[in-house]
Amino acid sequence: MTVEVFGQEIRLLFLSEENGIKLLLTLGLVLALLLLRWAARFLARTLLRGLHYERARFWTRQAINLVAALLLLLGFLSIWFDDPSRLATGIGLVTAGLAFALQKVITALAGYVVILRGDTFNVGDRITMGGVRGDVIALGFIRTTIMEMGQPPAVQNADPAQWVRSRQYTGRVVTVTNDKVFDEAVYNYTRDFPYLWEEVTLPIRYQDDRARAEAILLAAARRHTVAAEDMPAEALAQMRQKYFVRGADLEPKVYWRLTDNWLELTARFLTGVYGVRDVKDQMARELLTELDEAGIGLASATFEVVGLPPLRVTPDA
Repeated sequence: MTVEVFGQEIRLLFLSEENGIKLLLTLGLVLALLLLRWAARFLARTLLRGLHYERARFWTRQAINLVAALLLLLGFLSIWFDDPSRLATGIGLVTAGLAFALQKVITALAGYVVILRGDTFNVGDRITMGGVRGDVIALGFIRTTIMEMGQPPAVQNADPAQWVRSRQYTGRVVTVTNDKVFDEAVYNYTRDFPYLWEEVTLPIRYQDDRARAEAILLAAARRHTVAAEDMPAEALAQMRQKYFVRGADLEPKVYWRLTDNWLELTARFLTGVYGVRDVKDQMARELLTELDEAGIGLASATFEVVGLPPLRVTPDA
């Protein structure tokens, strides 16, 4: 296409009747795909309305977005690169540009594929990824959105700083790019075995009834542990079929440890991933009540001053 400026003809690069038609076709393709995606989402919401299948609704939206992106890419290539030689040249230029300018984006997209293909985690899983602990509430092509939870006391000083002293929501929604699956370990609390082994430790004085203290601690652990009929054994069997996992004791047990100041009793028991703080709170209340009734006290590193030597003041002679 040429334009005349001050009596001189100037040829505009890339502007021609053919390119103008292709541009209009591209805009029409984008509008058509947007309408098609909106209609597909509306139909999915109508069909899944009233159902408590959050993951089904989520993956339906993901599939719609993925199909729309693929159709857009195919339509764009069909419109602009109908000539095979031009297509090869265009792909080479685009690939070189993407490799240089969009390294992080490409790595994040590759991480998205790894997450889906490797079943690393799913929406609703409780994970630790990129230093963020919480529940996955959205999974996109580039990043994962996590509802952050607090840190247990053992890692309270770890980054990032948090104010909730347990595995409960902090209220912050954090986004983590999917490329973190290549750089750091991803911890999944719920994917194959939705249970955790927890521990409660009591320091008992050596002069107290140690057997009675162990019985109280073990009874409390049995009341709050996951019952055998609640399918932890079946879940563990499925995990053993998929991975090489050695035998694990599902029954609660108390371990003794000798220290310089007291006897440390630690109850190890199985519990669900969610509601751990409530379980430990109930156990603490019951343990204090039963230990008081049994006349057993908890050891402490504090010191008690029981007396002072007599003090006598005499006037100078």
